[in-house]
Amino acid sequence: MKCNKSLLKELSILGKVRLSDSFYMRDMLYSEIASVHGMVNMPVDSEMAIEAGKGLCENVLEPLQSELGPISIRSAYRSPEVNSFGNQEGLNCANNENNAARHIWDMKDSEGYIGSVACVVVNSFIDWYERTKDWTALAWWIHDNIPEYSSQYYFPTNAACNLGWSSKGDAKKSIKSYVVNPHTGNTKALISKGQTVILDGRSRYYLPWLESIGFSSTRNT
Repeated sequence: MKCNKSLLKELSILGKVRLSDSFYMRDMLYSEIASVHGMVNMPVDSEMAIEAGKGLCENVLEPLQSELGPISIRSAYRSPEVNSFGNQEGLNCANNENNAARHIWDMKDSEGYIGSVACVVVNSFIDWYERTKDWTALAWWIHDNIPEYSSQYYFPTNAACNLGWSSKGDAKKSIKSYVVNPHTGNTKALISKGQTVILDGRSRYYLPWLESIGFSSTRNT
């Protein structure tokens, strides 16, 4: 195998870009799809990807980690090539059009806005979720305390969440899940197109969890 020194240098420089106090671009580039299939998960437009990554990290991931402790990045950026391959091969990737300004940070959405998504695990939430299967505790806490998020989408393992940010200031928020809501017995969205099913009293869903980890939030509804 021949060493591509030019590409390696370019990827190394990109990986060292600091997106926020705690996060670097390198944290966001790992892709199992790319690794297994010998692909390079690298942006076509690095400047746009960095801008979108900074928006997500500075406004969503950094405040989340500051409040709730360490988070783990399960997946984040996907190049158009990697995402398209994942979609065509049935590897749980939406098509490029639907993942633009989501996992594909260097593609604008249909309205011309940039955005980004990272699949994250909040480590302090894992034990509570394993006991209760109540992902809504984290979902409502994020909604009430991280105002810059644009979307949340939950998965069964460790309540991993596709957490999104958009440059569109008035983006209509959404909270969806593949996991059954233990309070309703279904997977109906908590918020869809900005419309929430619960207008107040949401803190009752997350205060027991916060108390279990010795944390009390003064910014709740």
